[in-house]
Amino acid sequence: MTQIQPSDHKSYMQLALELAQQSPPKPTNYRVGAVVVDIESNAILATGYTLELPGNTHAEQCCFAKLAEQHGVTEEQLKDVIPSSLALYTTVEPCSKRLSGNLPCVERVLRLAGSIRTVYVGVTEPETFVARNTGKQMLQGAGIEVVAVPGLEKHILEVATAGHLQDKPNIQP
Repeated sequence: MTQIQPSDHKSYMQLALELAQQSPPKPTNYRVGAVVVDIESNAILATGYTLELPGNTHAEQCCFAKLAEQHGVTEEQLKDVIPSSLALYTTVEPCSKRLSGNLPCVERVLRLAGSIRTVYVGVTEPETFVARNTGKQMLQGAGIEVVAVPGLEKHILEVATAGHLQDKPNIQP
């Protein structure tokens, strides 16, 4: 893989989109990709995509689980061992509610507040499964910047909703 230049947000989002394409299409999930980057070193620390790991796993959850495994800690202990200046790139806004009962991705990010400084999103979460995602407001309330990365919205939604039976949601950058 070619080294992505610091602050080349579109290229990091493109990488997240490529990861999302590895997720199996299902009518009950968005296909999402995520990348965790150390801002200071520009190193990619972890990647993930929906259903990459066993269970009903989301992309961000897979990133954090893999990062925790790399450090030999639980996901709950991750904040103690990771760098203090991280960015999370995710093709779709982190979920604020999980119908499966699993911990929402926003809460997983909030556990890492102070380490994750910015969350870059390709699109806001369409209201197909959960209406009114409050994730952006929750993250901003904890001091985490949420930044839309424009330019890939149409492709992100095509990938995210592959396998869905209903009409495609409207694009909301």
